[in-house]
Amino acid sequence: MLVVALSPAGSAGIAAKVAGIVLANISSGGGEVNFLALTHFYGRTSLAAWGSGTGGAGLLGAGAYALATTGLGFSVQGTLLASAVVPVGMVLSYFCLLPLGPLEAARGGEGKELEYESVPTEDNETTTPEDTREQSGLLTQPDTHDTPPPTLRANLLRARALLLPYMLPLFLVYLAEYTINQGVSPTLLFPLPSTPFTHYRDFYPTYATIYQLGVFVSRSSLPFFRLRSSLYVPSGLQVLNLAVLTAHAVVPFLPSVWVVFGVVFWEGVLGGLVYGGSG
Repeated sequence: MLVVALSPAGSAGIAAKVAGIVLANISSGGGEVNFLALTHFYGRTSLAAWGSGTGGAGLLGAGAYALATTGLGFSVQGTLLASAVVPVGMVLSYFCLLPLGPLEAARGGEGKELEYESVPTEDNETTTPEDTREQSGLLTQPDTHDTPPPTLRANLLRARALLLPYMLPLFLVYLAEYTINQGVSPTLLFPLPSTPFTHYRDFYPTYATIYQLGVFVSRSSLPFFRLRSSLYVPSGLQVLNLAVLTAHAVVPFLPSVWVVFGVVFWEGVLGGLVYGGSG
C-alpha cells in the first residue's frame, strides 16, 4: 500500500503501482496459505471462524475504501496511507492476541513416543522371552527418526486423491471470479444519470464491496451449512457469471447497473460456498 500510495501520479508511476499490487497479492496469498494452515491446531470451529473473519475483513476493507473515496471524498493516496496501519495490526494480533498454547503443545509433542499397555495373556498361557520381545516390538511406536519422510510419489498420490473432488473446483471458481474482479468489473460502466454514482471511478469500488458482502454471507454460513458434494455446480455457475459479464462488456445487453450488482453479489456467494466446502 505504501508503494502504491507514494508512487508519482500519472504515467511515471505506473511501474511502481504495478509493483505494489504484485507485492500486495504475494503478501495476501502467502498469508492465506500459512494462517489457514494454523486452523488445524485450534479445533473444528476455527475454520468457520477463519472463513467468516476473512469474509468480514474483505467487506470492511472494500467498504471502507468505497466510503472514504466515494462517500467522504478522501483522496486515494490518503486512504491508502491510512490503510497502511493494517499490516501492523496483523503482526500484533499474531504475537499478542493469538493463543500460542496449542502451537507450543504440538511442537513439544514432536518426536515423543506413545505409551501403550501390553495386552494380558490367557491364564494358562506361558510367556517366553521371545514372546516378550515380540510384544515389545509390536506395542512400542518406532522411533520417529527411523521413519523415512514421505516420498515425492507418496505426496503426489495423496494430492491426486484431493485433486478432482476439491482442488479443481476451487481452482475453477477462483480463476473465474478473479478474472471477473480484476479484468471484467472495471469495464462494466453505465451512463452516470442511470446510476447512483457521480463519477465513473465509483463503479469498481462498489462492485468490490458488493462482492465481498456475498463472500461474507456465504463464509459466515459455514458453522450451519457446508457444501461437501457437487462442488462443480457452484464452480460451473461461476464460470457462467464470467461468460455473462464478459459478453456484456463486449456487447452491452444488461439493462441496469443493479443487475450487475446482483450478479457480483452472487459471484461472492458462490466463491464462499466452494471455499468452505473444500476446506
